[in-house]
Amino acid sequence: MLNSLARSSVSKVMDPIGRGLLKAGLSPDLVTVVGTAGVVAGSVGLLATGYLFAGTMVVTFFVLCDLVDGAMARARGYGTDFGVVLDASCDRIADGALFGALAYYAFATDQRLLGIAALICLVAGQVISYVKARADSVALAIGGALAERAERNVLGLVGAGLAGLGVPYALDVALWLLAVAGLVTVVQRLVQVRRAAVKAAAEPGHRSTGRPAL
Repeated sequence: MLNSLARSSVSKVMDPIGRGLLKAGLSPDLVTVVGTAGVVAGSVGLLATGYLFAGTMVVTFFVLCDLVDGAMARARGYGTDFGVVLDASCDRIADGALFGALAYYAFATDQRLLGIAALICLVAGQVISYVKARADSVALAIGGALAERAERNVLGLVGAGLAGLGVPYALDVALWLLAVAGLVTVVQRLVQVRRAAVKAAAEPGHRSTGRPAL
């Protein structure tokens, strides 16, 4: 939802930055890797150790690199197959680091229910992205969903930041809302894939592209 609502506004801000970085000799792939490394470092070094507000600021800064690399590819006029795979892989690493760090923090501070919520967010987020990727790999087009990556990052980081400022139960509310939304989105994605598969199978000349699970 956030992706579709904010895309044009974000592009207006990020596109000039992307052009500037290209002129400076940087590549989108390098920005992707640096952004992911920053998210992992901020998550493990700060969020996991209880520095929630500082960690939120650091992670948010590096998450924005995920927008910059796309702007750089647009400014360059083309992307690459490797860049697409690298970006998707780094997204999964960054998401795992963020919610894994929040889970570690919760269990380390004896907040077991909060830790469970963080783990649900982590697993659901990975499954949501995996289902979309697998659907794309067999040419099944599916639309938007309730809790995509933008929503997961925003809600998780807002909850952590507010908790770091001392707002009671902010992280609990954010992660449990996100956990429920994530589970709903997993089901939503699978329903979308099922409908797309049924529609595709009804088309004349359709041949299944399904392959054995890896």
